Amino acid sequence: MKISERRYQEMVEAATVDSYNDSELITGWYTMIEENLAVPFNASILGVPVRVDKVGLTDNEQIVVRCCHGRHQQLVPILDLLLPMPRPAGSDWIDAFRRWVRSGALG
Repeated sequence: MKISERRYQEMVEAATVDSYNDSELITGWYTMIEENLAVPFNASILGVPVRVDKVGLTDNEQIVVRCCHGRHQQLVPILDLLLPMPRPAGSDWIDAFRRWVRSGALG
């Protein structure tokens, strides 16, 4: 999904306001993604259909989603998640986070 430069800058500002270190930056992005991404939704991990039902933050400050298949669950880094079509509401926050990480904003 293509986010306009203006919208991207607004999202970065919303996610990173009052953040003074990498930990606070990641927590800001996690909060915005968790608040805006409509879960649950169906996706595919390595060709296996899964249900994404939760956004989380690991102890090592990685934003992840919980993917469920039957009784099995796995945490997948949100940067590695292939989004389904149609995309879930709020997935533009994942796109913005990916763009922000690729920009080298983390120290």
